[in-house]
Amino acid sequence: MEHGSFSDHSKSSFSLSDEDHTLANSLRFTLNQDPRVTFCGYSIPHPSDNRVNIRIQTTGEPAKDIMKDACQDLMLMCKHVRQTFDQAVVDFKKKKPVQDMNID
Repeated sequence: MEHGSFSDHSKSSFSLSDEDHTLANSLRFTLNQDPRVTFCGYSIPHPSDNRVNIRIQTTGEPAKDIMKDACQDLMLMCKHVRQTFDQAVVDFKKKKPVQDMNID
């Protein structure tokens, strides 16, 4: 859910339900890498509340569009990490077959 101003679309707060520091900190990092973002931070209102609030202020572009871009960038980063990890596992198994591993 987006909470923002009707007159200034460059500043918005987003409330994400059923999320925690894992997604919030990743989005904060991704958003702060974007040169269009002048401020980004997040808070969790209460430890027992499964909700994250993310605040974005931009250089003029709609915060909603920049949030969408950051989510897409984060998905691409996760996909790259997953593919790199899967390839490393395949390469490791080729070098050292399972029967040679000392599994106790």
